[in-house]
Amino acid sequence: MSFARPITQSHRMKHLTSFLLLALSVTVLFAQPRTGGGQRPNVTGRLYGKIVDANGKGVEFASVQLLQNRMDTVTKKRSEAVIAGMLTVTNGEFSLENVPAFGPLKLKVSAIGYEEITQDVSFNLNAAGAKPGDMSAMAGALDKDLGNIRIVVSDKILDNVTVTSTKPGLTLGIDRKIFNVDKNITSAGGTAIDIMRNVPSLNVDIDGNVTMRNNSPQVFVDGRPSNLTLEQIPADAVQSVELITNPSAKFDASGGTACILNIVLKKEKKVGYNGSLRANIDSRARVGMGGDINLRQQKVNFFASGMYNQRRSISSGTTERYNFFSTPLEEVYQRDRSRQDGAFGFGRLGMDYFMSNRNTFSISANLARGGFKPNSTSYIDYGYPADPSLNEYQERFSNNKSNFRNLGTTVSFKHLFPKAGQEFTTDVTYNRSRNENTAFIETDYYNSANAGITPDRRFRQQQLVDGGSENTVIQADYANPINEKSKFEVGLRAQLRNNNSSNGFYIDSSNTGKYTIQPSSQMDYKSNDQVYAAYATYSAQHKTFGYQLGLRAESSNYEGELLKTSELFKIDFPLSFFPSIFLSQKLGETQSLQLNYSRRINRPNFWQLTPFTDSSDRLNPSKGNPGLKPEFTNSFELSYEKTFRNKGNFLASVYYKHTTDLITRFQEQGVGSGGEDIVISTYINANNSYVGGIELTSRNNLTKWWEFTPNVNIYQSRVDIAIPGEPEQERLTSYFAKINNTFKLPKNFSLQLSGDYQSKTILPPGGSNSRGGGGFGGGMFGGPASASQGYVRPNYGVDAAVRLEFMKNKTASISLNVNDIFRTRRSDIHSESTLFTQDSYRIRDQRVFRLNFNWRFGKFDPSLFKRKNLKGEREGSNIEMGQ
Repeated sequence: MSFARPITQSHRMKHLTSFLLLALSVTVLFAQPRTGGGQRPNVTGRLYGKIVDANGKGVEFASVQLLQNRMDTVTKKRSEAVIAGMLTVTNGEFSLENVPAFGPLKLKVSAIGYEEITQDVSFNLNAAGAKPGDMSAMAGALDKDLGNIRIVVSDKILDNVTVTSTKPGLTLGIDRKIFNVDKNITSAGGTAIDIMRNVPSLNVDIDGNVTMRNNSPQVFVDGRPSNLTLEQIPADAVQSVELITNPSAKFDASGGTACILNIVLKKEKKVGYNGSLRANIDSRARVGMGGDINLRQQKVNFFASGMYNQRRSISSGTTERYNFFSTPLEEVYQRDRSRQDGAFGFGRLGMDYFMSNRNTFSISANLARGGFKPNSTSYIDYGYPADPSLNEYQERFSNNKSNFRNLGTTVSFKHLFPKAGQEFTTDVTYNRSRNENTAFIETDYYNSANAGITPDRRFRQQQLVDGGSENTVIQADYANPINEKSKFEVGLRAQLRNNNSSNGFYIDSSNTGKYTIQPSSQMDYKSNDQVYAAYATYSAQHKTFGYQLGLRAESSNYEGELLKTSELFKIDFPLSFFPSIFLSQKLGETQSLQLNYSRRINRPNFWQLTPFTDSSDRLNPSKGNPGLKPEFTNSFELSYEKTFRNKGNFLASVYYKHTTDLITRFQEQGVGSGGEDIVISTYINANNSYVGGIELTSRNNLTKWWEFTPNVNIYQSRVDIAIPGEPEQERLTSYFAKINNTFKLPKNFSLQLSGDYQSKTILPPGGSNSRGGGGFGGGMFGGPASASQGYVRPNYGVDAAVRLEFMKNKTASISLNVNDIFRTRRSDIHSESTLFTQDSYRIRDQRVFRLNFNWRFGKFDPSLFKRKNLKGEREGSNIEMGQ
């Protein structure tokens, strides 16, 4: 039995006075003008919890105040000021919004009949120390649950929590890198591809294909798979990019030899409203515009954004090829000129509903839609040294039209338990896409000996492609800290995908504009696959040594069908296991060491499996291989991390990845529709491959105005196809270097200068699942050549941007960025086999300028839609300081 202290008149007066002082202090606080230009970034978060009595019952009308030690501008002395406060609601809960993320704070709780208590609190923003597999560590640190705070008749001293941190442009952790897009000027007005060009460790070619350590990463959007390509995501919609080099068992095992690339879209949770408006124009007179807004009132957070961008892409190139399979020997030289015009829009809409301090329901939807019209002209010379009378000249004109639509929806629920770190989350993600492509190709043939204005013959064809896909992911995760030093996590996941494609070629044999279908070319194909997974991880810390053990089990099956012939293709893997081990050792306060291992899988995608021969380029037919098997990769990585006094840090990683049944492009001999010998580009499972190397990354604040981030990756890679008669691939030692400089200049100017260099290296394996789209034209033999049959020559480029911030609190900015300043980025590829040798050279979109304008707006207003009253206070309206 507990006895409450008698409530006397003096007690009532004391707490009434306390409440009036709280209201008065907050009123004075809001009357003060805002100031800008602080030394620390304007980062805010939320503190919440529950006030309970000795029996665990919520205490209503308890006064909760948040204090911070500040300089009094009148007395010039430091004193504690109230920066936020409220009265608890019926169940004792409170929530303090827009709390400064830096510096120590004090939480003071008082209620009639209870002793007043004070405890020190602040946020834990130590992102670099996040445990492997905890992708939400950064966001969760700014949303802190103080748990149940017990107030009793007797005094009780609560434990203190005091941690401080910063928000740099790049955060380096042992298991991940987090790139803050707001600090990246060169990507303003562009797409996610432009962001990736500045992320350390990532290499981006001229067509937007992204690789890391010479392999393609698995791309997520907000932690889940998406049908969006990088070229369909505006850079201004992205908040940060997370690069997880060796994912643990908690993550999807798909992705094979590379990392997980998680794109986090912008979403604020500040009380009141805030947003931005943007516009841009480039040197090709293409315009873009967009905006976003967030509204947060009491239990509802609403967010929306929309962007529209026009694009013009110009490329040119040459291809030289010798066909040994041809009789007589055939020499081919081709020149290409391509141009693509188009536009796309991107929209996002969503809502968070805070059912209580520990229960949140969220729903969001993304919509992307656009169309492009690429056209290209090719001039092709065929030479036969043994018989010049066979020489021929061709002109090919290609006009295409493509449209895409993507819709993605996510519904999620999150429950936080009173024990810190214990939580349950579940979500459903649904993505749907549709693509339609129409291509008109006209080829004029001239005999070289009688070349004239009128072609000897003309060939016209039309290709119609219509495809769609649906992807549903259902996931549930539970985390339970056993104690302060150990944690257990489990989860379930199901992914269901459906794809369909319809292709057909039509020929205008009489050159009258009437096209007739080629029955042998028509193909209707559909497929579906399911992946079911469960995982469990256990992590613990013993003094300076920590470890995490994880195991993931996945069952998958794939079924494809050619609808016209009812031919079926099936691949089943009843059960596969994917273990992960992470070992870490702290070497003092500023150094740490980690050794990790994981096993992953890369399943062939829809286009790699589709057994359809694409003859849109009659010189380069290609087809999928329904007999492909998944590839399995074992990855090892040893990392060392050092933090410096200037808040910079250094990360060194030694890695090795070995893959069996590697999925790679391969070119083989075949027979064309006319009985002629041709080379067909397809996919095969190579015997095995490996890549190993050392990567060094550092973020340095060389001065107060200069941040310097270099990245170097030295590696060796090889693909062993083990096909009799085919030459073995040369073993290459390659390196990739990237440097990013950010300068803070006087008068609110800032400058960014970045560059990258790729040495000679083998081609990445085929089937990039990180492609940013944007490929068209591209030379006679289209797309990247075989990874097992070629290499890429050295390539480098430099980008720059300058920005001016103005207006009060720097709410407006103008920036000018330019890519490939010295016009040096190119695609220079050599490939060879027993059938041919080929050298292809291309350039694309060199030195394009873009002028951008951005204006941020917002206001902290807890009563934006409804004036506060006593009842509003009782419902939990917050009283806080605007940031």
